[in-house]
Amino acid sequence: MPVILHVEVIGNPGAFRRSLLFSALSYLGFEAYQVISQAAVVHAAAKVFRVEEILEQADYLYESGETEKLYQLLSQYKESEDAELLWRLARASRDKAQLSGTSEEEKKLLLYEALEYAKRALEKNESSFAAHKWYAICISDVGDYEGIRAKIANAYVIKEHFEKAIELNPKDATAIHLMGIWCYTFAEMPWYQRRIAKMLFATPPSSTYEEALGYFHRAEQVDPNFYSKNLLLLGKTYLKLHNKKLATFWLTKAKDYPAHTEEDKQIQTEAAQLLTGFSDKN
Repeated sequence: MPVILHVEVIGNPGAFRRSLLFSALSYLGFEAYQVISQAAVVHAAAKVFRVEEILEQADYLYESGETEKLYQLLSQYKESEDAELLWRLARASRDKAQLSGTSEEEKKLLLYEALEYAKRALEKNESSFAAHKWYAICISDVGDYEGIRAKIANAYVIKEHFEKAIELNPKDATAIHLMGIWCYTFAEMPWYQRRIAKMLFATPPSSTYEEALGYFHRAEQVDPNFYSKNLLLLGKTYLKLHNKKLATFWLTKAKDYPAHTEEDKQIQTEAAQLLTGFSDKN
């Protein structure tokens, strides 16, 4: 004889059925939540992987000197919220602006574009040494279009971000080199610019060739022969300090530096001209 299970519902049977229905819906909702959550995790992981893949491509193109291709690649992601993508886009925009085939009008647009990308990168990640570095570089670049007052007024902002970049990454030779350029620039500032600086600041920005030399040497210690311009500026700074022996040493290194870029070629030429000036006087 078959066994029939009988469940007696005490109370309101309708309420019981609704309770069962809500329980079932809750269970289905939880299952759906799990599926959606897992999908979100997978999507996020795929997004991270995608960004890393783009960064790898970008770094390869940068190291290969493929400025146009790099700019085209990263421009596709100009609405990105990723600081690593944004500061690279700032750098790519600036590099494209420096190309000999870029018109003056396009150069200006690209430099302001670069500043905007660098600013956004910094907003997304204030702990990024590269974002601080490129923000400072881009502020300096647009200063050429905004006049000497704006350029001097931004001097402390630029210095602050270079110093922060060095603090966050003491092994970044480029940031140290750029701090050296800041010092060199204010050490050789002409009298009329100093007058403007005194009007803008109670304590105007200033520096010395000795301070600049310290940064250039520090950059060289961190990464020897990393940049032809650092070699050139070591030579030029020693010239300012009337040390022709050491000036000759560093200018010769700059002249003999393998030329990979247009800038390297320009630096070779300038170093050779300065060395020729020595021999003519001797």
